[in-house]
Amino acid sequence: QVQLVESGGGLVQPGGSLRLSCGASGRIYNINAVNWYRQALGKERELVARITNSGSTNYADSVKGRFTISRDNAKNTVYLQMNSLKPEDTAVYYCNPWIDGYLYWGQGTQVTVSS
Repeated sequence: QVQLVESGGGLVQPGGSLRLSCGASGRIYNINAVNWYRQALGKERELVARITNSGSTNYADSVKGRFTISRDNAKNTVYLQMNSLKPEDTAVYYCNPWIDGYLYWGQGTQVTVSS
């Protein structure tokens, strides 16, 4: 059984920063690629960032230069550092890791960017 816990969301003013965390626990042998998705109210879920098990990263054009995805394999944790936040970044953010051949979803964490 694998458990995922997301944290780090909240309310922040435009231009501010937040760091999201996604920690996995349980019987885990290998975490492969991990994605961060987000879903704004009334919109489809979109891929924000991705990191492979070798550390290669990809980002949506809308967040390039502002968001950074990273991972700490010793802690089975992936982070999403979000800087220069904009109101259009407001959404529920979900981590989405491949663990031992299975795809998991976090419970989601709300990020609200508003003055």
